[in-house]
Amino acid sequence: MPAQILVGSCSWTDPTLVACGRFYPRGISSAEARLRYYAGQFDIVEVDSTYYAPPSARNSELWAARTPAGFVFNVKAFAWLTHHAAAPDRLPDWLRNRLPDEARAKRSVYARDIHEREMELVWQLHREALGPLAAAGKLGAVLFQFPPWFGRSRENREYLRRLPDRLPGWPLAVEFRGGGWMDDDSAAATLRLLEEAGLTYVAVDEPQGFPNSTPPLTAVTAPLAIVRLHGRNAGTWESRTGAASDRFKYLYGDDELEEWVPRVRELAAQTQAVHVLFNNNYEDWGMQNARRMAHLLGVETLPPQTQLEIS
Repeated sequence: MPAQILVGSCSWTDPTLVACGRFYPRGISSAEARLRYYAGQFDIVEVDSTYYAPPSARNSELWAARTPAGFVFNVKAFAWLTHHAAAPDRLPDWLRNRLPDEARAKRSVYARDIHEREMELVWQLHREALGPLAAAGKLGAVLFQFPPWFGRSRENREYLRRLPDRLPGWPLAVEFRGGGWMDDDSAAATLRLLEEAGLTYVAVDEPQGFPNSTPPLTAVTAPLAIVRLHGRNAGTWESRTGAASDRFKYLYGDDELEEWVPRVRELAAQTQAVHVLFNNNYEDWGMQNARRMAHLLGVETLPPQTQLEIS
């Protein structure tokens, strides 16, 4: 039986998407209406907000209630769980108030700045907060996107091995941004580590030639395969812009999408499911590319001309 292929976007709420007026019809203005409408067009979406602040059970319940059966959410792990920094003012009060005074005064706080007991609470929060989504059968995967400074060390290899113990029973996916993990002399060992741990390797399409670039290699390391397409805008790839949509401002052409069609089909021949997600979240460009990719792969989505206004 061929694998299920789901194609979608990495955002349904980006300000430039809402402002452009091309995706959401008139009258679609509330958070609930936007998600319901998006879920009528695609079968999967990625949640980015949980990277900036930990997830909440209430949001999981709302997401599950507002989407049809079979709809899937891939959820990004909170920044501290992937060795990134988080802004204290984005944290829930209960967590911010538990930070040491010196950490609370910083603009950016890393996991190393807080006590181990607070980190364990963050892991526990993920288990509890994503539970309603998993119970509804709508948690596709938890995505761990690691930064360039998460290098290929013994300590970090052990960190990866322990992820399934931290969030047991859920599909977990790993994306590298450099770090030497997918260099020619280390890629095979990295993929073997992920396979042994039961972690999905996330294949990427992104600008090449930067320290945080990862080659567009596809590989199967778990029953789920994921492809994330970030665009090829080399001019903004390392920019520190105010909005992520500026950094990933890129509209793929058909020739570029067609490069991935045989790769996705090859993944589908070896797995149970493949998720193809577009992270070029500038205006509706990710939706345009997702719809076109779905067509090229023979995956059905609702054509734009049949979209209805929802009050």
